[in-house]
Amino acid sequence: MLDWKKREDSAPERAAAPKSATHGYFRGVLFSRALATLLGLYLLVTILIGWYWSQEPALFPVQQNAQLAAEKDGRKMVVGYTTVETLKTVAGTLLNKPGGYLSNDRFPPGVWLDDIPHWEYGVLVQVRDLTRALRKDFARSQSQSAEDADLAKAEPRFNFDNKSWMLPSSESEYQEGINSLSRYQARLSDPNQSTAQFYARADNLNNWLGDVATRLGSLSQRLSASVGRVKLNTALKTESVIPGQVPQVDEEIVETPWLQIDDVFYEARGQAWALSHLLRAIEVDFADVLAKKNATVSVRQIIRELEASQQRVWSPMILNGSGFGVLANHSLVMANYISRANAAVIDLRQLLNQG
Repeated sequence: MLDWKKREDSAPERAAAPKSATHGYFRGVLFSRALATLLGLYLLVTILIGWYWSQEPALFPVQQNAQLAAEKDGRKMVVGYTTVETLKTVAGTLLNKPGGYLSNDRFPPGVWLDDIPHWEYGVLVQVRDLTRALRKDFARSQSQSAEDADLAKAEPRFNFDNKSWMLPSSESEYQEGINSLSRYQARLSDPNQSTAQFYARADNLNNWLGDVATRLGSLSQRLSASVGRVKLNTALKTESVIPGQVPQVDEEIVETPWLQIDDVFYEARGQAWALSHLLRAIEVDFADVLAKKNATVSVRQIIRELEASQQRVWSPMILNGSGFGVLANHSLVMANYISRANAAVIDLRQLLNQG
């Protein structure tokens, strides 16, 4: 009898056990579904934010931008003001565009993005080159004259590591570079100060254009290498060549790796975007020099080619079709614009060299 009662008393307990296990199972399922839903929403939101951050900034009107800045600060539009203001705006775009500066991001969605950081690097290359030209040529009357103190601080700031996350971050260094440009610009536009100068001479412009031609030539070669091309090895020793005999030249196929096709493309887009604005500023500040050399049309031709390279890319990815294949090759199209701009830069330099 005692065994039977004990058995009866334990029956409800055994019956209750499956209910508790069932509730625990359903709670686990609900928790897993909630977690999966939250994760899905997080991924969806970060993808949408990443898509928004990946939009390239539009072109802005250079001359109007400089005039508004001068009116806002109560400054005088002197020679060189438009160039410095445009350089500041181009550099500031890296920091103030949607998502801010992304090349040094360590968290989603910035860490997932690949194209816009290469666009940023392309812009940064042109900012560095013009800042160096300002320090080395534009702000100095001759090679033996002293360099401007603020420009001497600005150049190394922009040459700071573009992927530094903290202590210090790339953004803080570039902002300090912009601040140094602002101080130089303030002294340049102040009639009561003569410590800042801007010499709009043909030789100064020609020196900077030499750097531009080098950059564009390199980009053109890298873009063209999206399809394999034959490169000749010209490193021959003259003493090994037999007179009257055609020397043997080594050949190799040069081709951009498939995963780097879009990287080179967007770096070229960034350089072209920045350079188109800087050349519009040069057209304003060097107007007299360009008119005297009959070179204004050449500058506008370069700007036209660079701005044409900024057309919207409708494809969701950068295609890498063969030269005359079925698929488009966006890199070759970009190389065409860059090559034409580079040829126009070479012609412009020849005009500036003429007396």
